[in-house]
Amino acid sequence: MTAPDNNAPGAGRPYPAGPPPYPYGGPPPGYGWTPPPVPVSPDGRPLADFGTRLLAYMIDGALLGAGALVVTAPFLVWFITHWTAQLSTYPNTTLEPDPMDIWRDFFLPMLFLEGALFVVMLIVTYVYHVELMFRSGQTLGKKWLKLQVVPIEPGGTLTRTRAAKRYAVEFVAATFVPLLSYLDGLWQLWDKPFQQTLHDKAAGTVVIKVAP
Repeated sequence: MTAPDNNAPGAGRPYPAGPPPYPYGGPPPGYGWTPPPVPVSPDGRPLADFGTRLLAYMIDGALLGAGALVVTAPFLVWFITHWTAQLSTYPNTTLEPDPMDIWRDFFLPMLFLEGALFVVMLIVTYVYHVELMFRSGQTLGKKWLKLQVVPIEPGGTLTRTRAAKRYAVEFVAATFVPLLSYLDGLWQLWDKPFQQTLHDKAAGTVVIKVAP
């Protein structure tokens, strides 16, 4: 029987060992998925995410809609009463009514009603989003969802002027410029690094999360 040749290539050498097992507790640092850092304001407070801001906006919209309905109810009652009274004055005939009568008795009151409702809505929205918001930085929707509007510069003060600039872009300008309201709200999705909307940029503000 021939003795093994220890000088042969690879003779007497063990196979390469596999990678050392991970200690208990998982792989060493540097492996696996790491969540991205939380976006923060210039003074280090976490910024509000798109979904929470959208929900706060919807809550505020529902509250404003309910309030506007209460405020505008007298106008609606007046219009219905006025139109019903005018209908009773038309003669009971098959003849077509005079177009000028229709314009005077229906369209002019309708235009007046729409104009009045528009002005009332702007005023109600201004009071809610400026006068009631700038002192604390919170509307009711933001307060319930723990959000707050703050100046972008650390140590700044949220003034009535800043709040009015936000209102002017978010509501007044968006009323007259088609699709601006959508662009304004969606802007935060790609704005870096502070996730600002257009009305945030106009006023120099950001929206942060408030510790519960």
